[in-house]
Amino acid sequence: MTTKLNMQDIVNLAKNRWFVYAGSEIYWGLANAWDYGPYGSLLKENIKNLWLKEFVQKKTNMVSLDAAILMNPQTWVASGHVWGFSDPLIDDKKTNQRFRADKLLEDLIENLDDAENYLKEKYWVNNLVPESWSLEIQTKVMRDENVLNPETGEPWDWTEAKQFNLMFRTSQWVTDDSSSTIYLRPETAQGIFVDFPNILRTSRKKIPFGVAQVGKAFRNEITPGNFIFRTREFEQMEIEYFVEPWKDLEAHAEWKNNCMNFLTNTLGIEKENLKLRDHEQDELSHYSNATTDIEYKYPFGWGELWGIADRTDFDLKAHMAESKQDMSYFDPVTNRKYIPYVIEPSVWLTRLLLATMLDAYTIDEENNRTYLKFEPRVAPIKVWVLPVVKKIGDLAKEIFSQLSEDFMCEYDEVGSIGKRYARMDEIWVPFCVTVDSSNYDEGNVTVRHRDSMEQEIVKISELNEWLRERLK
Repeated sequence: MTTKLNMQDIVNLAKNRWFVYAGSEIYWGLANAWDYGPYGSLLKENIKNLWLKEFVQKKTNMVSLDAAILMNPQTWVASGHVWGFSDPLIDDKKTNQRFRADKLLEDLIENLDDAENYLKEKYWVNNLVPESWSLEIQTKVMRDENVLNPETGEPWDWTEAKQFNLMFRTSQWVTDDSSSTIYLRPETAQGIFVDFPNILRTSRKKIPFGVAQVGKAFRNEITPGNFIFRTREFEQMEIEYFVEPWKDLEAHAEWKNNCMNFLTNTLGIEKENLKLRDHEQDELSHYSNATTDIEYKYPFGWGELWGIADRTDFDLKAHMAESKQDMSYFDPVTNRKYIPYVIEPSVWLTRLLLATMLDAYTIDEENNRTYLKFEPRVAPIKVWVLPVVKKIGDLAKEIFSQLSEDFMCEYDEVGSIGKRYARMDEIWVPFCVTVDSSNYDEGNVTVRHRDSMEQEIVKISELNEWLRERLK
């Protein structure tokens, strides 16, 4: 077996097999807007529910939250997003096209021999993360290294690199002046921080404890791409884990292990396709004591999948100063009052879906089939029910009714058995229940295992429990 593929392979499968469609396609689409189809939406829900089960349901010190997308604009003043949430952009004066300078520089670095030493000796940069370089250095490297316009392939006429705020603005009420400006949230974290006093009061949790949230966020990315890897509208799954200030690094290390275990043990992503990358000191965000990215080996190279940041007490202190509300915690055991530190494991649900699909994509050359080898608990459809021939569809629909009480099922009676098995394989349905009249009369059905393609006879009366044991 092999799992080699390029990004176009997964794009084609996603569209043809009901996972992801281009948004507004009948109106020629909208750049980088995507709709999640019948199987894609189920896959997202499965990943989200597994995340909630692992990090909320199975923990005694975790709660969940669903905060509003629209927040008082002072939230984003306090958090620093109004002034500091930006990307470095550079324009080609010949074409008036705008690009992210740091992304073009990342492409340059990939093609340089001994890039680390070359850039250090020539430009005095201390890392290979262009986003952390000054705008002056980014501009100088772009010009001196003759970085071409990636769209035209022509020589450059670059402007100075400058910062561009990523927040989407909208207006409240019926007017459109500055006093009515509000923002679509660029992250879900701030909803947790501003609700910290309420959560503390109503949940009666003691530190250490965490708050988990899944929700939409919006960033006005100038160069989104690589399918659903980088989009302007996305879903985040974030946890803010509040700890004693002197135990933050210990908790940060623990969460790195927790997140990696979820990826490998729960979602079944191969360890060889994952790695931990600790941020260098000059790469850290202004609020961070330590940050580690879990990176996945995408077809286009290693890219961020999950970020685990030690945000210190920056956010709670910032909101305390701006709102004049007390954001501190009183420890009833030690009689100490302090502002907690926060560990933030944050992952894009849509990016996690992409990594899960890529990792599951399998070409079985021996049996001449291509399929998505999802873990059974992850698979969008758990059971495929089909009659051997269409005329006994009523019998098969009775089995569907029985199974659909407990599992997400699909029913199919169109085409030959072989073609129906192939459709089932491609979206990786773990089990196929085949109904024929002779077995049915004896109280049995035939169950086909997707991976091995072996078949076995199972009693109808025991079928739900049989499947439940194998779908854990």
